[in-house]
Amino acid sequence: MQILAMVTMLIDHIGYIFFPGEMAWRYVGRIAFPIYCYALVQGHIHTSSRPRYLRRLLWIALFAQIPYNLALDPGGWNVVFTLLLSAVVLFILDKLPSLWYGIPVVIFAFILMDRLPLDYNAYGLLLVLIFRYARSYWLILAHFVLNGVYLYYYGWLVQMFSVVPTILIATAPGFWRLLENKRLPRWIWWSFYPAHLALLALVKILFFQEWVFIEWRGLFTI
Repeated sequence: MQILAMVTMLIDHIGYIFFPGEMAWRYVGRIAFPIYCYALVQGHIHTSSRPRYLRRLLWIALFAQIPYNLALDPGGWNVVFTLLLSAVVLFILDKLPSLWYGIPVVIFAFILMDRLPLDYNAYGLLLVLIFRYARSYWLILAHFVLNGVYLYYYGWLVQMFSVVPTILIATAPGFWRLLENKRLPRWIWWSFYPAHLALLALVKILFFQEWVFIEWRGLFTI
């Protein structure tokens, strides 16, 4: 599972940076984000210390930020910040006596994440919530509806392919558990995101002479 997520994300980013006109790279890359959302939920459920889990996400997000700006988006926050805020929402929801009390929390987080220059914006939060609370075929339906809404409002056609891993998770749990059991060393899983972005940024600058100036002011604009 981890290897699949990392490889498809790498393919996506290579296509985005070096082959922007060839959409096949992006279609393959849609597999990655749902797996990371699923992994986030599993980590939230099974971690021995949720505060430590949140701190780990924060450190990864901080280490990845400048490589992300140089490689992909000079004026945005990387996707680990999206996952981190989503994990904070899950943490708060689990502390509440009823999920109904969590509706204002989700609405506030949705508005905030949709206004911040986050990778995937509030879509990431909604997908994390789907993986946390939907089961079986409802998981597929909820993800498909979410993609349909974002297709209608934002034209995210390529994102429709992200439902593929969700179908596998819902319909082939035995196969997915087999993938989950084959784990990489933690340091590889944690370091891959910032490390591969740093490498891609280096290639972009040294070999393609594409210098990027980080838009610091835009990062803090809501």
